[in-house]
Amino acid sequence: MPKKGGRHSDIGKDGPVQCKRAKVEAACSPSALSFENPDSLFGSLISPIKQEVFFREYWEQKPLLLQRNNPLLAAYYQSLFQLSDLKELCGRGLYYGRDLNICRCVNGKKKVLNKEGKVNYMQLKKDFDQKKATIQFHQPQRFKEELWKIQEKLECYFGSLVGSNVYMTPQGSQGLPPHYDDVEPGDLLYFPRGTIHQADTPPGISYSTHVTISTYQNNSWGDFLLDALPGLVFDTAREDVALRTSIPRKLLMQVDVADSTKKLSSLLRGLADHLENTKELKSSDMKKDFIMNRLPPCLGCDSDALTPGGKFPKIESKIRLQFRDHAIITVEPDQESSDDIRREMVYVYHSLKNKRETHMMGTEEDTASEEGTPQHPRGLRFPLSYLDALKQIWCNSTVSVKELNLASDEQKENLALSLWTECLIEVI
Repeated sequence: MPKKGGRHSDIGKDGPVQCKRAKVEAACSPSALSFENPDSLFGSLISPIKQEVFFREYWEQKPLLLQRNNPLLAAYYQSLFQLSDLKELCGRGLYYGRDLNICRCVNGKKKVLNKEGKVNYMQLKKDFDQKKATIQFHQPQRFKEELWKIQEKLECYFGSLVGSNVYMTPQGSQGLPPHYDDVEPGDLLYFPRGTIHQADTPPGISYSTHVTISTYQNNSWGDFLLDALPGLVFDTAREDVALRTSIPRKLLMQVDVADSTKKLSSLLRGLADHLENTKELKSSDMKKDFIMNRLPPCLGCDSDALTPGGKFPKIESKIRLQFRDHAIITVEPDQESSDDIRREMVYVYHSLKNKRETHMMGTEEDTASEEGTPQHPRGLRFPLSYLDALKQIWCNSTVSVKELNLASDEQKENLALSLWTECLIEVI
């Protein structure tokens, strides 16, 4: 799986492309945004457009401009990130390239004016004022709690990583040439993937600030198939002898492979038939990549302060899942076995103790420890016989420990205790 970097790439084009957009004038609700749950948060972001209308008419189809004449909402958006925030953040230690870029659009091209090493606020402000350079700040949710709240809820809503950038552009200036993003930006102005756009600050305004919130990078059907097909082939090959027969002699050395492509097409149709009959398509790497790199729950305090919910679980206890949107179940070969034929185990991965400070800042090199071994999501490992009991907990609002589908009371209590210790369930 490709890992998520700290910056979303901008791909320059020769000029802007004219496209139709929908413009909606509306008054907003008295409260700025609703954080009751992921669904209400997204609904309040695109209000008054209904979610079903948005996904039917705009999502991946055309831009949507929402203009809402509401001072409360305007003040709220303005508070998400301001130029004054940079002075305090520079005191914490920001670095050019990693945390921010300073750039200008010169003759239709992006010119980066970064200095070396740590950012000095006075120098940054000088470049901003005198050189009319745009400040591009990467992943502000690492420092601004309100953006953390928004993006954590959106990650729950979409089931995909959500990143952000802040752009601050002085009067009469433009930071980036016309370009499109390979992700899905959205805030007050929604752009489908690939929409070419540009932003500048007109005369009469000291500077402009806009936040791009983006999602669905590396989250297409193609990405999902690349992740899921190996498991489908492996499982099908255990039952279908055709997948275990040898490929033609010297196939790898041939230029004309027309006959072999016909055979491969037949095998792929067989895989499709097997999938329709089993209705199982395992996605492991995409799930783990998402859960390992996403934001932890925004609880108004450090996520390390998480504690198990309620009293110690016993056989007579009733339990329910906490942080449902932050945990996944997968079935995988035993990672701790060194045997050639590894039995399948159930893994429960979660993001409760992920680090907000590193969100969307990872690179391929960062995913390995100092010893060179890949990192894995935090979670628990159970025998395959525990799968039905875990599904009971995930699929019901509450469940009694004694009713869990396991062979003995000891297994039932051990499962509840493991999940409780990991802060995944609460006793009610």
